[in-house]
Amino acid sequence: MAAEIHSRPQSRRPVLLSKVEGHQDAVSAALLIPKEDGVITAGEDRTIRVWLKRDSGQYWPSIYHTMSSPCSAMAYHHDSRRIFVGQDNGAIMEFHISEDFNKMNFVKTYPAHQNRVSAITFCLASEWVVSTGHDKCVSWMCTRSGSMLGRHYFTSWASCLQYDHETQHAFVGDYSGQITLLKLEQNTCSVITTLKGHEGSITSLWWDPVQRLLFSGASDHSIIMWDIGGRKGRTLLLQGHHDKVQAICYIQLTRQLVSCSADGGIAVWNMDISREEAPQWLESDSCQKCEQPFFWNIKQMWDTKTIGLRQHHCRKCGQAVCGKCSTKRSSYPIMGFEFQVRVCDSCFESIKDEDRTSLATFHEGKHNISHMSMDISRGLMVTCGSDRIVKIWDMTPVVGCSLATGFSSR
Repeated sequence: MAAEIHSRPQSRRPVLLSKVEGHQDAVSAALLIPKEDGVITAGEDRTIRVWLKRDSGQYWPSIYHTMSSPCSAMAYHHDSRRIFVGQDNGAIMEFHISEDFNKMNFVKTYPAHQNRVSAITFCLASEWVVSTGHDKCVSWMCTRSGSMLGRHYFTSWASCLQYDHETQHAFVGDYSGQITLLKLEQNTCSVITTLKGHEGSITSLWWDPVQRLLFSGASDHSIIMWDIGGRKGRTLLLQGHHDKVQAICYIQLTRQLVSCSADGGIAVWNMDISREEAPQWLESDSCQKCEQPFFWNIKQMWDTKTIGLRQHHCRKCGQAVCGKCSTKRSSYPIMGFEFQVRVCDSCFESIKDEDRTSLATFHEGKHNISHMSMDISRGLMVTCGSDRIVKIWDMTPVVGCSLATGFSSR
């Protein structure tokens, strides 16, 4: 359970400040306590723990509470010091933490779901706790009475959740790769729209209420930015991870996006530039460069006495092309492609060396990351995962600022 303290190196990469160990199973969620040197963790070992930093520099548990079922999700409201813990059995339990963070009192249990809770958010203004679960639903409950206000069901597991406190809109990602925008009312809800763009299950969401942007990460290793305020739908596709994107956080002050993947990858994306939207893939029965038929185009194959070719797509122009017309690979960061992807030969010639300059920085967290949380005001990040280790990072060398100190010139 001892923490490892490292001095800050001069290179611009996340600095590992501490490693907190002690959970006996995967850590489902870890949250930094604002304005305190402390971390709250919840794990599959059925425990909730509050870790405070001692004078020795080590983190030791000041609260250790055992639940009746594995902990799967958590939300913490610092001003009221209320914790909501979702469990594998579908229940959500509310606790209140003492001012010195040495005692935690049980408040009530919410029968929110019939299966594992996947995400929780708490709205103080309406006194609602909103949650999603593997029973394929989103539920919202009154924290004053503890009663259920409403439920909405989906066709697959609801995996992640973001909530706009001002407008009472909920964004729900599910295992089918779809994001649903709901308007929640006191006892009912309405579906505003559905967003489709990922080729894998939605694993993480982040909502920026200032710019009204939604970011989604998925098991297809990609991130999509959706312009909700401008009603433009998908505007950017970002590809730089080599495993499913488990957590994302958009820093509105510096226009940077921080993302973490299951293989321990940490990426910091520069969003303060004019990027290009990746084109939609075009459909064609023959190569749009050499006009050779694809293998399903029986008529043209018969007429030209040729064997059909396999269809590919150029990531830069979106045209349907054959392998002979797309022999090149290139990165194209302005469009979100941070590693080399297939492009047609003509697009490859149009890409200059300066166009290949990366617009993101990539770092190695060196452990499985299933959950990440940031304290943007201090430039701190905490990561956790199946390896039972909680890591606390100083992100200021790469995000370049802290709200407490302002911008730093880098």
